[in-house]
Amino acid sequence: MKLPDSILRALEDADERLAHRPKLRQLYRNCFPNTLKTTTKLLEDGTTFVFTGDIPAMWLRDSVEQVRHYLPFAREDEDLQRIIGGLIARQMMYINLDPYTNAFNETANDKHYRDTDDCDLSPWMWERKYELDSLCFPVQLLYEYWKTTGRTDRFDTACYQALTQIVQVIQTEQHHGEKSPYRFIRQTDKDTETLYNDGRGMPVNYTGMSWSGFRSSDDACEFGYNIPANMFAAVILGHIREIAADIYDDARLADRAAKLRKEIDFGIRTYGIVNHPVYGRIYAYETDGFGNYSLMDDAGTPGLMSIPYLGYVPADDPIYRNTRRFALSFDNPFYFEGKFAKGIGSPHTPGGYVWHLALSMQALTSTDEEEVKALIETLVQTDAGTGYMHEGFHPDDPSDFSRPWFAWSNSLFAALILKAMEKDWV
Repeated sequence: MKLPDSILRALEDADERLAHRPKLRQLYRNCFPNTLKTTTKLLEDGTTFVFTGDIPAMWLRDSVEQVRHYLPFAREDEDLQRIIGGLIARQMMYINLDPYTNAFNETANDKHYRDTDDCDLSPWMWERKYELDSLCFPVQLLYEYWKTTGRTDRFDTACYQALTQIVQVIQTEQHHGEKSPYRFIRQTDKDTETLYNDGRGMPVNYTGMSWSGFRSSDDACEFGYNIPANMFAAVILGHIREIAADIYDDARLADRAAKLRKEIDFGIRTYGIVNHPVYGRIYAYETDGFGNYSLMDDAGTPGLMSIPYLGYVPADDPIYRNTRRFALSFDNPFYFEGKFAKGIGSPHTPGGYVWHLALSMQALTSTDEEEVKALIETLVQTDAGTGYMHEGFHPDDPSDFSRPWFAWSNSLFAALILKAMEKDWV
C-alpha cells in the first residue's frame, strides 16, 4: 500500500528528531508504518480489512490497536480517513454478523483456527471466543475518529445496529447463567483454551458487571467478570450514550447505555477492589461475585496496567497506583525478571516470557520520565536484531521470542515513541 502523505511526513519528522539515536530511529521507521505496509487491505466495498500479522484473520481488538496511533494524522488526510473509516465500517459489519466473535475472515471462506470448536462457527468466523473487550475497541475507534476528524459519515444504519447489538450483549451477559446463548468448547489439554461447565464457564453471581468468556490474550477467564474489560465497557458505554443522543437522537439507546454504565461501574467498585496486605486497596483482575477473585495482571490490553490508557481513571488515581505497584512485583504471578528485561507476561506464552506489549503499555501509562526512558531502552535492546517488536520473549535471551510478525506490538511501540517525542523524552 502507498503510505498516506501525513504518514510520510511523520516519518521524515521522526528521522530528524531521532537522528541522534540510529537504532531507535530505524525501529520506529519499521514499526510506525508496519500496519499500513503489511497488514492492511482496501476492499472494493469501501471497507478495510486489517489482519493481525502472522495470522490471516482480523481481530476486532487488534485491528483497532494496530491503527490507533494513526488517528492524530487523519485529521486532514483523506487517504488515512478512507483507511480508518473503512476499518470502522468493516468492524460494524462483523459485529452485526455475530457480536460474540473475536476474529473474522476477510471473506466467508470457512477457514477456522480449529474446525472442531463447538461454538456455532460460521464461514465468516476465524475463532468465536467471546471477549468483552472485543466489543469495546471498535466503539473507542469510532468515537475517537469522530472527535478527531469531525466526520459523521460512518454513523450509518449498520453502525446504529452494531451499537445496539453491543449494548444488548453487554446487558445480556450481566445475567450470563440465566440469559446467555453463548457456549464454547474446544477439545484441548490446555485449560486456557476452553470453557468448563459444558462450555458456559464456571458459575457467576450477579454483580452489575458483564461476563466475558475470554481475556484480551484470548485465554479463558478464570472467573467470569474480568475487571479491566468491564472498566473499558464502562468507558465505551459513555461513548455510546453520547453518540446515541448527539448523532442518532435516540434517547432510549442513550438511557440504556447510561444505566448499564452505572451498573457496571457499581459492580467494579463493589466487587472489583480488594484490600491487599502489602499494597492496600487494589483492583482485582477477575472475580465471580461469590467472593472469589484473581490477583494478577496480564500483558494484554485491557489489563490492570492499561487502566489510564482505557480512560477509566487517571494515572494518579490512588487505587490504580497501588495496583500498578502490585502488577510490577513478584506478587503478580505473571511478572518476570531477567538479565535484559523485567515486566509483565501472560499464561498465553511460555512461563517467564516478558511481553513487548506490556513494556510499551507500562511506559505509556507512566508519569515518570526516567521510567519511560528506561523502558524505551529495554524495548530497543530486546528486538533480537530483527528491527521489530514481538509478543513474548525470554528476559535472559531476547532471541527466544514468539510471533516475529505481530503488528499490534509494533503499533503500540510506535505510539509510545510518538508520545515520548512530543514530550522530548527521547
